[in-house]
Amino acid sequence: MIIGSHVAMKAPNMLVGSAKEAHSYNANAMMIFTGAPQNTRRKDISEMNIEEGQRLLKLYGIDHIIGHAPYIINLGNTIKPENLSFGISFIHDEIKRADALGIEALSFHPGAHLKQGPDVALKQIGQALNEAIDPNQKVSIAIETMAGKGTEVGTSFEQIAEIFNNCQKNDKLSVTMDTCHMSDAGYDIKNDFDGVLNEFDHIIGLDKLSVIHLNDSKNEPGSHKDRHEDIGFGTIGFDALSYVAHHPQLENVPKIMETPYVKKNDDDKKGIAPYKLEIEMLRNNEFDPDMKEKLIQE
Repeated sequence: MIIGSHVAMKAPNMLVGSAKEAHSYNANAMMIFTGAPQNTRRKDISEMNIEEGQRLLKLYGIDHIIGHAPYIINLGNTIKPENLSFGISFIHDEIKRADALGIEALSFHPGAHLKQGPDVALKQIGQALNEAIDPNQKVSIAIETMAGKGTEVGTSFEQIAEIFNNCQKNDKLSVTMDTCHMSDAGYDIKNDFDGVLNEFDHIIGLDKLSVIHLNDSKNEPGSHKDRHEDIGFGTIGFDALSYVAHHPQLENVPKIMETPYVKKNDDDKKGIAPYKLEIEMLRNNEFDPDMKEKLIQE
């Protein structure tokens, strides 16, 4: 099983710190943002401690690095066309950073149509990605399935296929399946994941699936709310998520968790990362209903 979680990449340790954090969870994969997810300020590649970080990753047996583009880039914004050139330029530079870091797939929230209609946004997103993509890049831009909060696009396989169709260089595109997002969008992850996977294969193709964000959901299916929950403690449930993690058709696809930190009390601002215990549960295919309590008592 290829499994890990989101880990931090902070100065001064940068990739070295990311590798050590992932190793502390007994992960063999990890996901990083190249900077804060809420902004586009990024350090120079020379400051990312890449050589030593990659040495540690090899030593620890962490063979898969996933990246994530910042949330605030919206290539679907047709209201402010003056922002589009910056978004394209940022993604182009993010591709260079990803290749330097050894990132194999860059999860990417496609954006929102801002009440201009999804078709307009999907066309612009595809064309913008086509402009940002370097034909020689190694990293794949992994468009993420979205929950449908607000005017988000990418909420159906058909919409993601439309982005592919609008991008001539779509050989550099792939897909990130987020189990929370898909459930919140109305896909039956809990009871019929095989049916969902079959639908994806027919519309996009399983060969285009490069990442799975393995998250439980706080909300009922079809809620379009996008609130992650720890594995087994949400409305999707442990059995369904472990089924995804162990699925024979997905054994070569990295599974990355973005589940919330467990807080000791209402005053606990940071909380405790659940990833080591979640990975253990999934590898053993056995749910521990006391997981959160164990974390709090450590």
